[in-house]
Amino acid sequence: MVDQFQGLPGALLPLLHAVQSRDGYVSPSFVPAIAEGLNLSRAEIHGVISFYPDFHTQPQGQHLVQVCRAEACQAMGSRKLEAHVKKVLGVNYGETTADGRVTLEPVYCLGNCACSPSIRIDDIIYARVDGAIFDQLIADLDRIEGPLVSREAQDPVSQCFYLSQDTSALALAADAVAQRLLDIADETQQKINLERTGSRGMFYLEPLLEVDGDQGRIAFGPVTAADISGILTVLKADPSIHPLYLGLVEEIDFLRDQHRITFARAGQIDPVSLDSYQNLGGFDGLRKALQLSQQGIVDQIKDSGLRGRGGAAFPAGIKMQTVLNSLSEQKFVVCNADEGDSGTFADRLLMEADPFQLIEGMIIAGIAVGASQGYIYLRSEYPVALRLLNTAIERALSAGCLGENILGSSKNFHLEVRLGAGAYICGEETAMLDSLEGKRGMVRVKPPLPAMKGLFGKPTLINNVLTLAAMSSVLEAGSEAYRRLGTDASRGTLIVQLAGNVKRGGLIEVAFGITLRELVESFGQGTATGRPIRAIQVGGPLGAFLPESQWDTPLDYDAFTQIGAMIGHGGVVVFDDTVDMAAQARFAMEFCAVESCGKCTPCRIGSTRGVEVIDRIMANQNREDNLILLHDLCDTMEAGSLCAMGGLTPAPVRSALSHFSEDFRNHDLGEQGNA
Repeated sequence: MVDQFQGLPGALLPLLHAVQSRDGYVSPSFVPAIAEGLNLSRAEIHGVISFYPDFHTQPQGQHLVQVCRAEACQAMGSRKLEAHVKKVLGVNYGETTADGRVTLEPVYCLGNCACSPSIRIDDIIYARVDGAIFDQLIADLDRIEGPLVSREAQDPVSQCFYLSQDTSALALAADAVAQRLLDIADETQQKINLERTGSRGMFYLEPLLEVDGDQGRIAFGPVTAADISGILTVLKADPSIHPLYLGLVEEIDFLRDQHRITFARAGQIDPVSLDSYQNLGGFDGLRKALQLSQQGIVDQIKDSGLRGRGGAAFPAGIKMQTVLNSLSEQKFVVCNADEGDSGTFADRLLMEADPFQLIEGMIIAGIAVGASQGYIYLRSEYPVALRLLNTAIERALSAGCLGENILGSSKNFHLEVRLGAGAYICGEETAMLDSLEGKRGMVRVKPPLPAMKGLFGKPTLINNVLTLAAMSSVLEAGSEAYRRLGTDASRGTLIVQLAGNVKRGGLIEVAFGITLRELVESFGQGTATGRPIRAIQVGGPLGAFLPESQWDTPLDYDAFTQIGAMIGHGGVVVFDDTVDMAAQARFAMEFCAVESCGKCTPCRIGSTRGVEVIDRIMANQNREDNLILLHDLCDTMEAGSLCAMGGLTPAPVRSALSHFSEDFRNHDLGEQGNA
């Protein structure tokens, strides 16, 4: 096996994934062969294996059960679910049941945040899980999963149906819906076409079944397998009489009130159909880019006002200009698809609904800066996205849209997906580069910037999925069309993921400037529990908790900076009035302690001490002195950490202290504090 990876740049992680996929773990006895084959020391290999949570050096259970611990799942009761899972299995995290059947592990986000709480069993994610559902899943643990259920068009076709194969739809039993639809069609000898699409992002309606109608597609949702017979019956007469009938898809208010650019095709097409992609404008942006000079492409991105969507909001055109100006025979474009923030799933949705758009954006970026090789660094928690991306890359390559002489031009660009291994810190751009090089994901000191000295020491353009995908839209419609949307400081559309304790969770794309209150009340329609909203966390696990007094702040980069918050990747997690904000602050420190790369002391030690200090506060041990100490600790982490992991972890802690101080002063350390 080692021979297959010799000569591959940064081969260690792909090799370790292959070994673990084959054997179930990476045996220490295999390390010498890896070391010899890749010309690495055994210490380097052991160091990499021990760094990444996905790799194991001992045999594991027949099945891996992972409970999501992210804030969006906590908002919907995952702490209670965790306790139930541990009790049922009789093990704690990191342990295997006595019969060797199940290994239990935590995971810090599955990207299924609008359908929480979630768990993952092997490679399958399940949504809205409670104790009873978990018990049934364990009882059915040895079931055999079949391939994705779909049916190609038949001639003549009496009806065309569309059903999502998005992770969240699958987690809500979309395949069971599809199978029931095809079974009834066979029983009644109906010739139908069932196309598996991406999701529209209306996750509160998944599984969403769409049907071609005279005026456009109509929808039913959320649908179960038991509903199919009734839906097929009313389709023959009056669809509107069915209780799950939603009318025309485009007229559903959640979708109608958006301004979709990046996600315009999401949910409409088979995500790996190149014809469908091109019929709706796909690769038009690339064709226009091929008519421009490299500087002309960069100028289009600059003029559009596009800013990075990964969290830092750095102007995308300036970063491109820096890489273009860097002199080197070899340059790279790297897509940071390590979307690990709680409450975020936009990257996953786009990769599963419209992967060609990301591919097109990366090709445009590569041509602009003079790079011939690109990498998509994808988090391992996204197996559906991995499958669809690889299929899309193969089809783009076969069609001449990728690889050598793209679309008949003299331009070349190659693309490869590289899988992460469960380390949140690898979402930090320099830690990601180390991981791509086959190393531990350690944060690098800047300067030099990656744009000048990045992957394998070469100039590297790093952007996240949404930034690169937006580049194809900018080139297709022109920079001025994109610039007309949004506000002076935040151009284009804002992509928000609404999750946690919210009635209508999903993806929202609107022009910058909408307020947080409008977003949560108009689109989300309040909490799922029906209780009052108490806090909203924006920007992932490093984002501040915002009280009601700040909900009228426009969702704009500068406006959020002024209130000491950040938009980040656009994750919005809602909590009702039962939330314990002291426990959430503790979790922020705990998360940092678990996920820190360990390179700098303020982050590595500060987060651990932070958990201990909050524990003492919650136990009423010298509470006032420890509150002072906690503020001092936050100061140290902010000022002394190498990257945002340690530098921004104090943000949720400080906001909880400032706006919800009563939770720290009236608390007995109990189950939540020990979570």
